[in-house]
Amino acid sequence: MASKILYVCQQIAPYFPEEGEALLCRQLVQAMQERGNEIRTFMPRYGCINERRHQLHEVIRLSGMNLIIDDNDHQLIIKVASIPAARVQIYFIDNDDYFARKAALTDAEGLYFPDNDERALFFARGVIETVKKLRWMPTVVHCHGWFSALVPVYLKTMFADEPLFRNVKVVVSLYDDAFPDPLDSGLREKIAGESIKSKNLALLDTPSYENLHRFVMNYVDGVAIGSEQVDAPTLEMVRASGKPVLEYQSPAEEDFFDNYMRFYDALHE
Repeated sequence: MASKILYVCQQIAPYFPEEGEALLCRQLVQAMQERGNEIRTFMPRYGCINERRHQLHEVIRLSGMNLIIDDNDHQLIIKVASIPAARVQIYFIDNDDYFARKAALTDAEGLYFPDNDERALFFARGVIETVKKLRWMPTVVHCHGWFSALVPVYLKTMFADEPLFRNVKVVVSLYDDAFPDPLDSGLREKIAGESIKSKNLALLDTPSYENLHRFVMNYVDGVAIGSEQVDAPTLEMVRASGKPVLEYQSPAEEDFFDNYMRFYDALHE
């Protein structure tokens, strides 16, 4: 059954090296489009992405909205580029405060940026607000990597009554991307400030990688294991959650992409 699939990616090739999560996202997006699905794909416009080489350009009609994160206004800028070999278009969420730095999630010393929680909040809100502007109704939203993990929270709370998202099924993919130290301790209050009131917020009193996913599990319909090296406690928690799980398999497997298609379809049964 053909679907309208929204892919929200932490990284995707060729804007990141063609390996692991970035390569899987690139292949999955193309494979689903080739199977007759309608696709929209988003990722952050990290400052390490060469805009000239990849021919990014701003989409004026989608840009200009201000999003308030932790009581501060941040301008939402939308850019777009194409992957010619795949005939796939990528939308980029950009903002000078959060994405101008010439790096993705860590600094030159490999330390995670202290505002990664706010950057993830802005990215999640930015994706949903842009899809609303596009007036596009996805049947499946598939989020890849922890940086996209707050998208399901918004979809099932703040935007739950939005007609575009009312019947959507949400999948998250887990990868080998665990961060060593908890995110900013104010994350719970920042999410609560988005009019998201839930007893589940207590899970973010210590916003570790595992606790973030423990929180997000309350808002997803299914989980895909995208890497052989997923954080073990998080993987154990997900398997015990009762949510449908698509277990890890090698992308070299003959029915790899068809299994994703069947997984999406099963969520609507």
